[in-house]
Amino acid sequence: MTPGPVAPSDAAARRAVADAHRREWAAVLAATVRVTRDLDLAEECVQDAYADALGSWTRSGIPARPAAWLTTAARHNALDALRRAGTLRTKLHLLVEPDPPATPSDPDHPALGDDRLRLVFLCCHPALAPEAQVALTMRLACGVPTPDVAAAFLVPVATMAARLTRAKKKIVAAGIPFRMPPPAQLPARLDAALAAVHLQFTTGHTAPAGPALTRDDVAGRAVELARLLHALMPDEREVRGLLALLLANHARRGTRTAPDGRLLLLSEQDRSAWDRELVAEADALVVGALRGGPAGRFALQAAIATLHASAPTYEATDWAQILRLYDALARVWPTPVVALNRAVAVAMVDGPAAGLALVEALDRGGRLAGYRYLPALRADLLRRLGRDAEAAAAYDLAVAQTGNEAERRYLTGRRAELRPAD
Repeated sequence: MTPGPVAPSDAAARRAVADAHRREWAAVLAATVRVTRDLDLAEECVQDAYADALGSWTRSGIPARPAAWLTTAARHNALDALRRAGTLRTKLHLLVEPDPPATPSDPDHPALGDDRLRLVFLCCHPALAPEAQVALTMRLACGVPTPDVAAAFLVPVATMAARLTRAKKKIVAAGIPFRMPPPAQLPARLDAALAAVHLQFTTGHTAPAGPALTRDDVAGRAVELARLLHALMPDEREVRGLLALLLANHARRGTRTAPDGRLLLLSEQDRSAWDRELVAEADALVVGALRGGPAGRFALQAAIATLHASAPTYEATDWAQILRLYDALARVWPTPVVALNRAVAVAMVDGPAAGLALVEALDRGGRLAGYRYLPALRADLLRRLGRDAEAAAAYDLAVAQTGNEAERRYLTGRRAELRPAD
């Protein structure tokens, strides 16, 4: 007798469900919202689908297309819930409206029918405050866990959870439709959409917590969304800039850690292993993003990233040009994080003492309290100035504020290299 298929172990099924949660949550949720017209109900149905998957996949095997299985299960859960509540066509919280028909000036965009973009632009509705738009888009349309969204905004998890709940309730109360907005409404929602995709990429490029430095699947999904936005709005310079920024950084993804998981600085990475096709694509996009008027924040960040990616060696990096770009970025986007990054360029051009003065001014201002990269940069500059005792204290603070184990190992190693106090 031929034996039947062997069901996977419980551990294998758990790994598969966890992997599908990381990779497919946002896409499954977007498809389910089309059925429920209710964000909270859609989330519940998707959560139930993932819970059902664990038992089903343990018994029957992991499906060849996990996302399709989960989407079908979530939609069935949604239809059952709506039937039980008797609200299939009444008392709907969100209205699903058809997209406006394509016009001759609107060619057949593959992005127009993508539920993820519908969800992005729903979350970026002007009825919500700008920060709420970005946070809700990260959580629902990008699938970033609430703790990581909170970390991106430097607020406690409970605070962010409350903000997300309020934003969803506001969408319900306003009756905002789940549909692709007409072209005239897109610009008002674009900046929040770009910011959310950028922050999604950042949480994948360097994970806020956990054993690995990167979450390449999270960063890869951000690149996919950026490509969809570019397909939808190819003439928008900031869309080009965002995609260029992500590509220039994603090109280095395989070289940022050693085989043992040790973090490798930009100066230590094997540039011959960078994805040169992505770098070339980013460079071409930057040219278009910078042409035609004052550059926006994503175009300027992309220009900085492509300068790093195009330098043949670390020593050949054009730090003077990078500093000029940071000066321009600080004028159009005057945030403390930009000021901290600019301090790195100042230290490379004018010396570590000049960079340290800027970092300490930011520290006194208090707007980056809890931001792990401020004490980390301060420690590095103090080390370079030979002020080892002060550097040790700054490294200790940076380690305490760092949830990523690869970054923590790097900082701990740097601290161990300092001269012991007399």
